[in-house]
Amino acid sequence: MKKILIVDDSATARSFIKRCLEIVGLRGCDFLEAENGLQALELMNKNLIDLVFTDYFMPQMTGEELLKKIKADPGKSNIKVFIISSAGSVTKEKELLSIGAKAVINKPISPASIAPFIRGIIIE
Repeated sequence: MKKILIVDDSATARSFIKRCLEIVGLRGCDFLEAENGLQALELMNKNLIDLVFTDYFMPQMTGEELLKKIKADPGKSNIKVFIISSAGSVTKEKELLSIGAKAVINKPISPASIAPFIRGIIIE
C-alpha cells in the first residue's frame, strides 16, 4: 500500500487535499498527516513515504524547508514532493522545481487542478 503524507497547518486543508487526491484516483492509500514540516520529518523517519503534498506557508518549518531536507537526505531524496502554494510567484515556482519539487500546485486547489500532476503516478 502506498503512503501519502499530507502536510498543512490546517486540519480542514489536509482533509480537503486528501479528498481531492481520492477523487482523482489515489484510493486505497495510507494517508498520513502532519501539521508542519517538523512533524512531517518525524513521520518520514518512522514510515516509508511515497508522496508528499505540503503547503508552502507553515509555522516552524515551511514547505520549502521541508523540501530541501527531504532532497538532502539520500534515503528520502527519491520521494516525490508536491508544493501547494498561494504565493503565485513564477520565480518561486521555478526555484522550488529546481531544488526538487515534482510540481507546484497553486491554491485554490481542486481535483481538476491536482489531476494533471499525478497522471503519471501509478498506485498499485
